[in-house]
Amino acid sequence: MMAGIGTSAATVLDSPPLLSYEGVHDALRRVAEHVVRTPVVRNEELDRLAGARLWLKAENLQRGGSFKMRGALLAVERLVAAGSAGVVAQSTGNHAIAVAMAAAEHRLPAVLVLPTDAAPTKVSRIRDAGAEVFQAGTTLAERVSLVEQLKAARGLDEIDPYQNPDVVAGQGTATAELLQQVHVAGGRLDAVVLPVGGGSALAGACLATRGHGIDVFGAEPAAVPALSAALRAGHPVTVDVRPTIADGLRPDRIGQLPYDLAHETVADVVAVDEDAIAEALCLILTSARLLVEPAAATALAGALRVAATGRARDIGVLISGGNVETSLVASLLNRGARGTSS
Repeated sequence: MMAGIGTSAATVLDSPPLLSYEGVHDALRRVAEHVVRTPVVRNEELDRLAGARLWLKAENLQRGGSFKMRGALLAVERLVAAGSAGVVAQSTGNHAIAVAMAAAEHRLPAVLVLPTDAAPTKVSRIRDAGAEVFQAGTTLAERVSLVEQLKAARGLDEIDPYQNPDVVAGQGTATAELLQQVHVAGGRLDAVVLPVGGGSALAGACLATRGHGIDVFGAEPAAVPALSAALRAGHPVTVDVRPTIADGLRPDRIGQLPYDLAHETVADVVAVDEDAIAEALCLILTSARLLVEPAAATALAGALRVAATGRARDIGVLISGGNVETSLVASLLNRGARGTSS
């Protein structure tokens, strides 16, 4: 079992507010020994295509296959210190994998609720970590309802993927680390682009970049415009969901906490259609040799759109995860090959 992150009473008293610039950087210090310091990848072909310098934060190489491991470790650590008997979480996949792995390191029971059409690869990774899996419907409301039932019946503590402050701060550490790595490489970012599902990555990035003069952009599937709708309404709203290959970005409502942290800071939201997501996935695989999932490809597609506006010359891109079905990758590559030859 891996040693805990560690938060003594004195440390907690001395710590900065969690949901702040200082809090995210404190979280990065605490989690640093327990996550992979994933590389920042540069690629001349992608830069040439974008007409800008792209700095790809390769969190597809993170433990658990995504940046979600960062927030899960912090959240589980806090609950273990408080004497938790077990945890429950809902997710479209990656948050559930991360919670299952973090809980296993503390021999803490974990129950995860996923949609009925969750990617089999993600379901298998959760079960391999020793967690129990339930599947409920295809909407966020259906998963949340089952989580509430399990909390009441089993006395479990919930680790919400969007509303938990440890999760939001933990996800922000990926952007904080990216900024450090770009600085060491002699660069300076004008913008960062992050995929948006429930909003924890975006909110964490808004905290991590505060005071740096860096524009934060969200990229979401046009089929699930939850953040765009929330910004228009002035508060989170539930949107109608159309099918999308970006299964990690399917929440039909932005979290209230991420919205509160990000709505006055985010520079813009880029809505990406399915063809652009598929093209970006194939592009990053064939150009940068990174195997990513469609949610991560959505961020790259969004970054290409931001670059095309001329608003930024150096753009950080959160390549959020790599838990993808090989059959999907094969079908997208085959489709791309047919398109090229026609």
